[in-house]
Amino acid sequence: MKIDHSNLVASLTRREALYGLSGGLGSLAFSSLLQAEGVHSIGSHHPAKAKRCIFLMMEGGPSHIDTFDPKPALAKRHLQKFKRSGDKESAMSSGERYFVQSPFDFIKAGKSGADISSEWKYLKERVDDLCFYRGCQVESVNHPTACYHINTGNRFGGDPAVGSWVTYGLGTLNDNLPGFVVLPRSSYPQGGASNWSNGYLPADHQGTPLRPKGSPILDLHAPAGITRKDQRDNLDLLAKLNGKHFTARPDQGELDARMSSYELAYRMQMEVPGILDLKGETEKTKEAYGIGDSKTDSFGRKCLLARRLVEKGVRFVQAYAGNWDSHDYIERAHGSLIRSVDKPIAALLGDLKERGLLEDTLVVWCGEFGRTPDNGIRGGGTSYGRDHNAKAMTMWFAGGGTKVGHTVGATDEIGAEAVECVHHIRDVHCTWLNLLGLDDNKLTYYHAGRHKQLSQFGGEVIRELIG
Repeated sequence: MKIDHSNLVASLTRREALYGLSGGLGSLAFSSLLQAEGVHSIGSHHPAKAKRCIFLMMEGGPSHIDTFDPKPALAKRHLQKFKRSGDKESAMSSGERYFVQSPFDFIKAGKSGADISSEWKYLKERVDDLCFYRGCQVESVNHPTACYHINTGNRFGGDPAVGSWVTYGLGTLNDNLPGFVVLPRSSYPQGGASNWSNGYLPADHQGTPLRPKGSPILDLHAPAGITRKDQRDNLDLLAKLNGKHFTARPDQGELDARMSSYELAYRMQMEVPGILDLKGETEKTKEAYGIGDSKTDSFGRKCLLARRLVEKGVRFVQAYAGNWDSHDYIERAHGSLIRSVDKPIAALLGDLKERGLLEDTLVVWCGEFGRTPDNGIRGGGTSYGRDHNAKAMTMWFAGGGTKVGHTVGATDEIGAEAVECVHHIRDVHCTWLNLLGLDDNKLTYYHAGRHKQLSQFGGEVIRELIG
């Protein structure tokens, strides 16, 4: 809608201005406008090894036993039945059980001799750029709470995501783009958008979901008949109205942040479509990411987009892949999932390295938990899958000052529990922040009567993961 500006400054209330101008800027901007409390960044606490981060989230819980942590001892126990009980056991892990050996062969790859399933046809060529960590433990075996735990440090949701904390600490490197971008699956992960929420931090730090195909953000563009000049005029008018309000109420600095949200949305209309347009990429590059192949196209686009976003100055990018929840028929399920992400991830690592970006870009790969070496007997039969396991999982890191070419930590002989270099996920979060130049104990925000932090209750840096 076009607005007659005559006499509006005197006659329009602030609320009328806010609601009247929201349509031309898109729902994302309006949402940010209504929630924003301030644009903040506090700067690094110590020299950073990484300037930016790409988080590859394998939703559903990939099995460490079938990807990066071989357990030959399971071959001797394959299909051996047993019964598990106990107050501390979940319903999922109790009752009649049987052991399941991995259906995949493992190889020693690279100069580092890293263990990797032979299903990883492309990533095996990149293992010397990876630091595998087998010592992490989490607390929940339920997908929503476990996803919240990995993403926010809080099993119950409502707290800021890792990306929100990073942008709160460091800000963005491109004022025309959000500092924290999320590339979700077509269906959001369990727990929904709370996985990339700003929580109690200013709304400027919430993750902005982008779609890798089609319109990146619904309602990003102005309605028909509204020109860039109309939008500019509307924003200028709103700034004038808010300026008058702020002059009378100088203690309400959140107005500044609200206008910043509008301005960012305005600038994104020009910047975002260009980033998503892959016409400038060579056919060789697109083929390397698996774009155009039905098996790899979806995640390949996300990985290529992640590279383009960090190249443009986005501080934190999270890309989702799933569903790795393979309770049954793990050979078929995990085999297909590995093939869908293998080529794109290898291409991303190679591309970052070739462009000189991997050294100061931290890449993190993990799910919300690992999987058990055994499965429940359901329906009187066996289906060679695995249940959820909070006591053992494998994640890996690349670039950003991590100890690449090494495997840190270990699980027991059947992969049931971490036994070496064992750390809670809060310590992984502390290490994550440390690599980006942030100290978890100093990166705090006063909320609900106390200073809060990502680790929740305090944690320590896992020095074994840092190169």
